[in-house]
Amino acid sequence: FWSTTDRETHRIAMANNNSDSLLCPPAAPSNTGVKQFTLSPALGDGFPSSPSRRLRAFKSRSSDPAVHQSWAPKLLGEATHDSPLESVFEFEDEHQKQYLDIVECVEHTEEGLTSRGQIISGKDLPDCGKPIMVEMAGPRKKIFFDPKTTTVGIVTCGGLSPGLNNVIRALVLCLWHRYGVRTFLGFRFGYEGLIPTGNIMNLTPDLVRNIHSQGGTILGTSRGPQDPIVMAKNLAAKDVDILFTLGGDGTLRGALSITKALEELKHNISVVGIPKTIDNDISFTDRTFGFDTAVDLASKTISSIHNEATSHRGGIGIVKLMGRHSGFIALHASIASGDANVVLLPEINFTWEGLGKYLTHRFTELKKNDVVIVVAEGAGQDLLEAQNLHQKDASGNEKLVDIGLAVKGFVSAHMKSLKLDFTIKYVDPAYIIRSSQANTSDALYCIHLAQMAAHAAMAGRTEIVISKMHGSFVHVPIAKAVEARKNIDPNGWLYETLLDATGQPSLV
Repeated sequence: FWSTTDRETHRIAMANNNSDSLLCPPAAPSNTGVKQFTLSPALGDGFPSSPSRRLRAFKSRSSDPAVHQSWAPKLLGEATHDSPLESVFEFEDEHQKQYLDIVECVEHTEEGLTSRGQIISGKDLPDCGKPIMVEMAGPRKKIFFDPKTTTVGIVTCGGLSPGLNNVIRALVLCLWHRYGVRTFLGFRFGYEGLIPTGNIMNLTPDLVRNIHSQGGTILGTSRGPQDPIVMAKNLAAKDVDILFTLGGDGTLRGALSITKALEELKHNISVVGIPKTIDNDISFTDRTFGFDTAVDLASKTISSIHNEATSHRGGIGIVKLMGRHSGFIALHASIASGDANVVLLPEINFTWEGLGKYLTHRFTELKKNDVVIVVAEGAGQDLLEAQNLHQKDASGNEKLVDIGLAVKGFVSAHMKSLKLDFTIKYVDPAYIIRSSQANTSDALYCIHLAQMAAHAAMAGRTEIVISKMHGSFVHVPIAKAVEARKNIDPNGWLYETLLDATGQPSLV
């Protein structure tokens, strides 16, 4: 993934697969201590047609030890207990690390470093530090907590997402049957469950046995922060040793504030985040749980609205999908369905004039009978500034103006101005999707995330989020995960795939 929207600023550096003598092109250090250089926007993302010796390309690297240390997981202390797991998949910590970001698309030839046959740097490259690495997730031979006396807390926060119950169930079953933990506290209705007056549910394998077959969360959820000191003191008073937080950006920030409060109070409690945001906008993870189910259901919605549109004269289908700042659901669902003609995303500007020209061209010049428009909820907010009251929700997010209804109103007015017969079918399936049961892919992913979180917490890791990166599960410091939001790159291959699939022109 690329979290930046400007292809010209992608950070990259070169290194041999098995060498510590790491090289990169000359450039000034960025604010994070990571070297950068300019990659030509003409370069593609695939492998060259005639490879010679494949190199790993690293976007992020640094010669500053503090930068590397900032990516290391925090430890509560020395792990002195033998793990009860009888597993051949046990890690030696010092040898199990993963590169932060790798792009294996660059070759070393006689001319220098190339991609798709184009030279991007000469042969003589100065040393600019080692690539940044993150710790691999998985069970350890030594654990920090004694399972017989360990108390585990679980909390779900923010909006619903498919898979919440799957994660809760997998955490309880893994820790109960594999480690022998017997005490589980389910804090009800988000972070308000962590204050002294909050409600608590005692979780057991029997209680969670069948919850994976239903959507929502048995613990309930809510938005909004609580005093981190109050929550930390309450956790300590209830003898909680491990807290798992299931949520998105706001939840992770709350988890980070809890860890800081615990440090201040000198309480050794492991806090591990499991990334839940249906928008898939958390950085340094390939995807968040619930996203795959959302794309699956959204794609079917688009196809159904396409059937509606093609069954009427002048049929217009409009589907509004989740995506406040990142339009991954709308993009992936539109590509997968094959039925979207126009896709409006938060990352890509459009104008009413541009959309109107497209509709005029499609219906009057191309003589098409139907159109399907997919719009992410955060798209076009600049066009609705006059209606924006700049109010905040309980989580502190700015309330968006309803772009779906705005698009519907504009399209209706424009079609009337063309004096064409038309009918509009408008669908917003957000809450149906959010509350749905996880599909097979997400169900499997949730189990993996939960198990890796259980292993990390028992080994004494804290202030981390479990991430899947380059196909491997890793520990990412929470502070890094919430530094920036993951977005669609308007100049990247993913958006280009959408344009290829829809034939959508610029709507500016």
